[in-house]
Amino acid sequence: MTQKRRSEWGQRGLDLLLGIPLLILLAPLFIIVAIVVRLDSAGPAFFLQERVGRFGKRFRIIKFRTMTFSAERQGPLITVGNDARVTRVGRLLRRWKIDELPQLFNLLRGEMSLVGPRPEVPRYAALYTSHQSRILEARPGITGPASLRFHDESRLLAEQADPEQYYRLVLMAIKIEEDLAYVESATVATDLLLVARTIARLGGW
Repeated sequence: MTQKRRSEWGQRGLDLLLGIPLLILLAPLFIIVAIVVRLDSAGPAFFLQERVGRFGKRFRIIKFRTMTFSAERQGPLITVGNDARVTRVGRLLRRWKIDELPQLFNLLRGEMSLVGPRPEVPRYAALYTSHQSRILEARPGITGPASLRFHDESRLLAEQADPEQYYRLVLMAIKIEEDLAYVESATVATDLLLVARTIARLGGW
């Protein structure tokens, strides 16, 4: 897979140009959210989870914790509908995608970009076909076309008889194809458009 129009430097430049000011601007919000998360339920303010990044390199994605402590040992890796593991504050953070904001630190470290395919957990990435594995040639993103399309993924999964099987066999493949199509023709302009669409969705516009 080759990114014909968007150069590596162009993508990284955009990430830093927008990511650094965003982190500075959002710093007070980070402090407030971290305190509220700690007060709402026992456990750390941040949630770290191993994901598969570019070229298959594993890294720990950073989010605000929205589930009860050790939730991964209490149920599936995916969140389905009104998952009982999600805390009161966690539901609000997920609704407005505030839990995703700490991934700006992953961006600064070069593990993620503003726009790109969402990184999978190793268990699901291990199921990729040779064709789907091409997605690992791209740096994963905080937002992307598939992320926007399936912004309410947990509700969709709740409608399935076997949510995890549906995710593995159907939804994951659809998301990969959509992201592959985007990455292969991405430009700085289209990245900016996706960032704008993400902000608009969060604002309910």
